[in-house]
Amino acid sequence: MRSTTSELLFSEKQHLANLLEAIQLCVYFLNASQKSIDWPLTSSVLTLQKKDNNLFEALAAINQRFAKLQDTLGSAMRHSLLLSGEQADSFIKVLAIFEKNQVIHSVEEWQVARTARNLAAHDYEIDYSDVADHFNTLHTLTINLYQIARRFVIYCEQELGICPRTSDFSDEFYLITK
Repeated sequence: MRSTTSELLFSEKQHLANLLEAIQLCVYFLNASQKSIDWPLTSSVLTLQKKDNNLFEALAAINQRFAKLQDTLGSAMRHSLLLSGEQADSFIKVLAIFEKNQVIHSVEEWQVARTARNLAAHDYEIDYSDVADHFNTLHTLTINLYQIARRFVIYCEQELGICPRTSDFSDEFYLITK
């Protein structure tokens, strides 16, 4: 029984280490997509470049990578609480714990980013002014998400002794999120 329990704990820690590396990977690639855009976007730029496949592929990648980063952070937060023995039967309680631990500034900050992410997933806007507003909002919210990611990775290292599985993206992650 003892080796099964320690194997299970090891497996759970490895899972969190993998999630932490995935967070760093998400930040790295979201940053790469964001760097390919001249910010802020305007409706006139989008109108003039409405057939620019590279531009719209970069924008699609930003939508997808923003969502992936937030989803991965959420999964990792929930999993870290399992390892720390905290009880959180709803995600709002997970957020409250991380607000208390200063990983997120407020539950509302997370919910605003989640709302923007959900709008992108369900709204197929063709008004270029609205499209520009959406991506400019994501661009602004990305900075907050990067900071949450950084504080969370540091929290896991300091509180749980768990680091990303490899350091392949660590240097870039800390440069991007500073």
